Amino acid sequence: MAASVAAAAGRIRRAIRRSPPWQGLCFRALSSEAPPTQAAAVRDAFLSFFRDRHGHRLVPSASVRPRGDPTLLFVNAGMNQFKPIFLGTVDPRSEMAGFRRVANSQKCVRAGGRHNDLEDVGQDLSHHTFFEMLGNWAFGGEYFKEEACSMAWELLTQVYGIPEDRLWVSYFGGDPKAGLGADLESRDIWLNLGVPASRVLSFGPQENFWEMGDTGPCGPCTEIHYDLAGGVGAPQLVELWNLVFMQHNREADGSLQPLPQRHVDTGMGLERLVAVLQGKHSTYDTDLFSPLLNAIHQGCGAPPYSGRVGAADEGHIDTAYRVVADHIRTLSICIADGVSPGMSGAPLIVRRILRRAVRFSTEVLRAPPGFLGSLVPVVVETLGGAYPELHKNSAQIVSLVSEDEAAFLASLQRGRRIIERTLKRLGPSDVFPAEVAWSLSLSGNLGLPLDLVELMLEEKGVQLDSAGLARLAQEEAQHRAQQADPVQEQGLRLDVHALGELQRRGVPPTDDSPKYSYSLRPSGGYEFSTCEARVLQLYAEDGRAVATTGEGQRYGLLLDRTNFYAEQGGQASDRGYLVRVEQQDVLFPVAQAQVCGGFILHEVVAPECLKVGDRVQLHVDEAPLTPKQLQAVEDTVQEAVGRDEAVYMEEVALARTTHVPGLRSLDEVYPDPVRVVSVGVPVAHALEPASQAALQTSVELCCGTHLLRTGAIGDLVIVGERQLAKGTTRLLAITGEQARQAREVGQSLAQEVEAAAERLSRGSRDVVEAQRLSKDMGRLTDAVDTSVMPQWQRRELQATLKALQRRANTAIRKLEMGQAVLKTQELLQRHSEGPLIVDTVSAESLSMLVKVVRQLCKQAPSTSVLLLSPQPLGQVLCACQVAQSATPAFTAEAWALAVCSHMGGKAWGSRVVAQGTGSTADLEAALSAARAYALNQL
Repeated sequence: MAASVAAAAGRIRRAIRRSPPWQGLCFRALSSEAPPTQAAAVRDAFLSFFRDRHGHRLVPSASVRPRGDPTLLFVNAGMNQFKPIFLGTVDPRSEMAGFRRVANSQKCVRAGGRHNDLEDVGQDLSHHTFFEMLGNWAFGGEYFKEEACSMAWELLTQVYGIPEDRLWVSYFGGDPKAGLGADLESRDIWLNLGVPASRVLSFGPQENFWEMGDTGPCGPCTEIHYDLAGGVGAPQLVELWNLVFMQHNREADGSLQPLPQRHVDTGMGLERLVAVLQGKHSTYDTDLFSPLLNAIHQGCGAPPYSGRVGAADEGHIDTAYRVVADHIRTLSICIADGVSPGMSGAPLIVRRILRRAVRFSTEVLRAPPGFLGSLVPVVVETLGGAYPELHKNSAQIVSLVSEDEAAFLASLQRGRRIIERTLKRLGPSDVFPAEVAWSLSLSGNLGLPLDLVELMLEEKGVQLDSAGLARLAQEEAQHRAQQADPVQEQGLRLDVHALGELQRRGVPPTDDSPKYSYSLRPSGGYEFSTCEARVLQLYAEDGRAVATTGEGQRYGLLLDRTNFYAEQGGQASDRGYLVRVEQQDVLFPVAQAQVCGGFILHEVVAPECLKVGDRVQLHVDEAPLTPKQLQAVEDTVQEAVGRDEAVYMEEVALARTTHVPGLRSLDEVYPDPVRVVSVGVPVAHALEPASQAALQTSVELCCGTHLLRTGAIGDLVIVGERQLAKGTTRLLAITGEQARQAREVGQSLAQEVEAAAERLSRGSRDVVEAQRLSKDMGRLTDAVDTSVMPQWQRRELQATLKALQRRANTAIRKLEMGQAVLKTQELLQRHSEGPLIVDTVSAESLSMLVKVVRQLCKQAPSTSVLLLSPQPLGQVLCACQVAQSATPAFTAEAWALAVCSHMGGKAWGSRVVAQGTGSTADLEAALSAARAYALNQL
């Protein structure tokens, strides 16, 4: 037995990421009721167990789109939404601040970023890009190791009926390098629960010490594993449940400190648990996937799924089944949560997932166009009970999946033609040009995955210029790095220890209600009221709490109240300044305000000493420049250029410049003597004690090189702006010939916008013309956003185009509805009253066709309607609606499916309304099939 245990210790690392054939289970129910095995029942049993037996609050799954966490592309663990609690930054006024013991089933996506299973999906029987994480949490020491382990053991053995002799556990065996001893407390808990010592294994930090990141809360974990072998031969272990005990904090210097409050964070994958309970060979054999696999088989006509992997999977048929089933689940979940296919970040990952699914469905399974969209209702049926947002957004999911699938297939055809043309120009030994492959890729114009391009070339027996491709990829990465926004300096923040100390002292959260105290002046500007407050605590840059500040240093300032808006919810922080109540001539600039756990920390640079207990008065800066103000600045400069004034420069003693009214200088250390630059006024005159010259013209301290006369500028145009602080805006300007060209670009774009406005005012004859005009508005908007042109003009044109775009969209909706009414009247004239209308009609889109069907049924409520609309390239759109008075057996979804299947396509919808697509050259045969099916039902 000792040898097999030692072998198991080695296998436990490897077994977690592999799925050998799973043995069937011999359940030993410990209650009068049979253990739950269906996926929905397993999920419900988990939640009910923690709610009913152990008083946990059930919280909904967070969206897979992370909220306020730029470190994540997707939510990839159940604990993500609770990070504010672990970090101590949760707003005490929020609902989450009251959480003590909670449980849920969290939607998770692992594709892209640090946790990326995308390329592994399909290759084996266990990897997924979307999965559900069952978890329970205890915050602030509500309970800890003993209760967490006992609950987990109770659920697995008594509720799910898993035999105890099939379960193994591991615990943290210590880390001498970090000064951490073994977690003997967890070991003893398992032994007391009856787990034999031979099945309690210890491991080091790599396996059994969990960390949130490079810094932050962390702690030992204990894992529960299931033995697939069932006592036959050596154990084959897969991880079921991970119980993390957060009791340390990893500091910036790498050291570990005790957390002010301890937490329990557990996670168990639903898919793997269901496979264990159902005695299946893999997660793909469970009822979470079998409906999808059956639908794929019916829709593609490929051989049935048989669970093969590697070399045994001839033609990669089963791999394709797994890829398509997994990816359509991920796509449906992501789109329902607002992450649609796009060009960067998480949306780009979603786009890659969709195109990978299209690749395998079309290239391997030979699926017809529109196939992926037809699988969405199966996902909704399987997961919609747990995640109602799938039902709510099902139509949008189908539409986006179908649109991107069609676009990708069109790109695929274009890509093949480009490859064929390129190959004709190559010699027998030439490699395929990297530039052409790059233009075909997701980084280029067509959006084809590079591995697909390589596969297409491999089928032709042609080698790709890999070295050239690597060079282009490197150049692209460098370009992106240059174009990226500069990394913002990390502001001062309260760490978990500082927050814990404030809470221990009973310091109340900052009262920020004065931030809403502002009013509108008659002139149109805003007036912000001042706010008096008391300094509660000061923090140095290293996070230490201090009682006083030193001069010229940056500090975090905690007050009892504030009128500053702290950065949150997508809105930037206010900036401004504060003064001591008893000494209002010394300004303390406030660079930003950050909220941490309900406390608002003001980042200030202290010109003088400030101490705890001081009374201060806060002032919020007002907004940046309007387009008219931008134009006024530009006009003022141009007037100076037109006067062609002399620019005087002279070195003078620094002391002579200290009391000159209006003199411009930066917060820098200047040399002595210092160089003074004055426009139009000699330096000596500008520095005379009684002179007001610096208030009338530009007089500044500057060591840079300057023009000798203002007329040499020729022309100046402000082309950009950036707010450095509230009330301080950096303007970007160009001069000379570039300025003239910018004015020409601005004038040209202004004329185009004016012409577009005129076209919109004249109205559009049909939907196609209106849609073309709307696209022109989008093109113009892009041009105005990116062109080098006068900034004041850019801002005005942006506002105009925004209003025009809204008008164009409204016009499209009205035209579509008007056309739907006209087509309805034509169809009603062709068809006498009766229970059925089956016909063809021209429609630019599926949504337009559905509008016509709805209008028909609105005017003839006792009539069931099915319309077909032929499209270019032989595609046919289908929409139908069944009258309320029809027999229950007659459903729109079945009707559309019968007709679209006849045309080799797919359909989806509900009992009342449905839609679909297909391809046929014989419309009459399709119409006859539609009539025959309906008459048979009626």
